[in-house]
Amino acid sequence: MSVETAADPPTLGGEADPEVLATVVAAESVLSRRFGAKIKLSDPHNLGGSERSVVLRVRVATSPFSLPRTLVLKRYLEPLDQHCDSFVREAASYQLFTALASEDRMCPELFAHGADSRLVVLEDLGGAPTLADKLLGNDARGAERALLSWSRSLGRLHATTAGREADFDALERRLTVPDFKDPLAVDGAAALAELPALLEAELGLPTPAEAMEHAGHSRRMLETGRHRAFSPSDSCPDNNLITSRGVRFLDFEGGCVRNAIFDAAYLRVPFPSCWCPFALPAGMTDAMLAGWRAEVKAVWPDLDDDSVLLPRLLDAQLFWVWLTTWQFFTRPEAAQSHSTNLADTPPDTLVLTDRWRRLAEAAEAAGSNGSSGLNGVAAVAEHAVKVSEALRARFGHEEPLPLYPAFR
Repeated sequence: MSVETAADPPTLGGEADPEVLATVVAAESVLSRRFGAKIKLSDPHNLGGSERSVVLRVRVATSPFSLPRTLVLKRYLEPLDQHCDSFVREAASYQLFTALASEDRMCPELFAHGADSRLVVLEDLGGAPTLADKLLGNDARGAERALLSWSRSLGRLHATTAGREADFDALERRLTVPDFKDPLAVDGAAALAELPALLEAELGLPTPAEAMEHAGHSRRMLETGRHRAFSPSDSCPDNNLITSRGVRFLDFEGGCVRNAIFDAAYLRVPFPSCWCPFALPAGMTDAMLAGWRAEVKAVWPDLDDDSVLLPRLLDAQLFWVWLTTWQFFTRPEAAQSHSTNLADTPPDTLVLTDRWRRLAEAAEAAGSNGSSGLNGVAAVAEHAVKVSEALRARFGHEEPLPLYPAFR
């Protein structure tokens, strides 16, 4: 029996954006193929995608099935004759989680996807606040609860997907294998190799051989077979919804399987893929790390040992600081893209300066605890102090990075 998949023009009203119209038509076709009957969508509302994608909320106008009243559509805009790693990663990521039991699915459910239109049809989680909303609000306790819930959820995400790398790879192969298994592989290697020369050229600071050797440990973490699990790649606060069912992760354009400690270092930097972070209150990072650790120690008992976790955490923190510094000097447009429209967002130069200060503190603490090679971490700490001071002098920052508004 043949199934009619051609959609009538959707009723959008007014002057519809051609990309919005194309996204709705593509979604009706994808859903009709998926469920075997015509499904009609209407009332698209733009949720704010990017230059690369259209993201809409739509109403299910007619359907012979028990679909939700509303759905979220995301369609990538790259020409179809060009490779699109972002779509492949996102579709494979949502397929991986949708195959899990509902209690282990820490993201929207995937209802359908279409490789021919580069579109995913997702569960609509409604108007739940993001982690960013909590941090930029005025409820300190609510923000603290959200951070702790997010860190535990991140650990649960890692524990749930540990050992599923082969499954994820198979899902990607059904679409098109991405050019790189890990989006960090190319830029990360370039950053670690090129940053010492950049720092000497920009700030007049040489990088000690011991610090460069330590950076080599960070590079090797990208390739290690231990502690690997799914990573959203971009866990900025606005990519995490705080729902009544717990934290839900969004935006898997960079979704991949890598060493989970890179994500754990998000708690320390914090939020290295975001250029608009504020500071966290004293003790918050340690509490968040304890929450993450409580979830992952069931699958990786060795990470409950400080002598195992802390050196690797420092390596991952160094990786993020070196990578974002390299991006700052080589791709200034990346440092100017903020995920919040808050008027008093800290300058990217202050954010960068603070990241080096925090790296110095972490390395000094590691050296005093004897949890890593003392010569290496001492060199990392000394170098980080000098870079932080040079950045502060160059950009004229005397003030510390301010706290998130919720904690002021």
